[in-house]
Amino acid sequence: MKKSGRADLALMGGSIPPWLFSRMKQLALPMVEAIVIQNGKENFLARLSNPFWFQSFASVIGMDWNSSGATTAVMSALKQSLNPVSKELGLYVCGGKGKESLKTPNELVEIGYKTGLDGDAFAKASKLSAKVDNTALQDGFSLYLHSFIVSDEGQWSVIQQGMHTRNRKARRYHWHSENMESFVKEPHTAICGINEGNIINLVDKKAKPTQESIINITKEHPDKIIKELPHLLMPSYCDVKAKDIDIKRLGSILWLAQETQTTNFEDLLLLKGLGPRTLQSLTLVSEVINGTPSRFSDPARFAFAHGAKNAKPFPVPLDVYDETITTLKSAVETAKINRSDKLKAISKLSELAKNAEANFHPNNRFEDIVKKENEDSYKYNGRSLKGYSKEKNNQLGLFDTDLNNNN
Repeated sequence: MKKSGRADLALMGGSIPPWLFSRMKQLALPMVEAIVIQNGKENFLARLSNPFWFQSFASVIGMDWNSSGATTAVMSALKQSLNPVSKELGLYVCGGKGKESLKTPNELVEIGYKTGLDGDAFAKASKLSAKVDNTALQDGFSLYLHSFIVSDEGQWSVIQQGMHTRNRKARRYHWHSENMESFVKEPHTAICGINEGNIINLVDKKAKPTQESIINITKEHPDKIIKELPHLLMPSYCDVKAKDIDIKRLGSILWLAQETQTTNFEDLLLLKGLGPRTLQSLTLVSEVINGTPSRFSDPARFAFAHGAKNAKPFPVPLDVYDETITTLKSAVETAKINRSDKLKAISKLSELAKNAEANFHPNNRFEDIVKKENEDSYKYNGRSLKGYSKEKNNQLGLFDTDLNNNN
């Protein structure tokens, strides 16, 4: 296994309103299913272990783009949406925040019973990864969240987060099992029962090099370990600023969303009927599903899919969010019955935007894009913690408060 990266985030409080979290779960599931259908379970676990992709995923489903709460929100949404279909999907999410994290080893052992994999090995890997980040590094961050995501083929990723009370920061750690053939060379022969998958055993004598490698990691000086990892450092302010965005990338997506209304993109015929604003969101979702690692260097850009609960950069456009969920769900369901044309069309969106980017010259300033999103928010049933968006000329202001309405 390897430690695959870390992210430092501002420690921010506040809960996620039910009207947003329910949509996060509804969008997270078909996004993961699309990744698995097109690229496999290992590809999803590899993406999850990338701190830049993780933050982009959080942003595209409507979480505040740089908040420490993004980790809790994403892992909770994944656990609640994936676990009910774990048998069909082949992915299991264990652990969580606080007391839930302590249940991880037992949950992994139970998964071992269900899949024929060595749950004890997973449990040990869970404890070791937590031990390294919580004790061996001695970096001032105390773990309060530990999630272990495992496939029925034996690969896994760990996402865990610690809190530094003095500097008001949170640090997220990412682990990835990589290629399980190097993790252990052959199935454990002493496990009895129905084998529904490859059996792995971290405590097998042939896994001794792996055990020694883990011990060596714990002996390394923290600075050396940290320098060798991809490091995502998030700002402490809540807003999205021009410097956080690759305006050329964002501009090409805005152009594509508008251009598809007037130009016949043969690859996108199955998406006809979607408005420009939904195509904008769907293109950003498509990039999170299909993009390569280099595409996630500016996670804030993905907030331009569905905004955020704090209305930064703009309120969540509920109508657009719901249409995005419906379109992606439909594409995934038809792909499951060997009709993948619609899912391929959605995947094509990110490719077209990337191709357009090469010779694209943005016409609009970042501030103009944010202004337009806020001015148009009422058209899409925009909502934030302050309430529903209203037309700007409303003398009461941009929002109509609805503190008693959480649906």
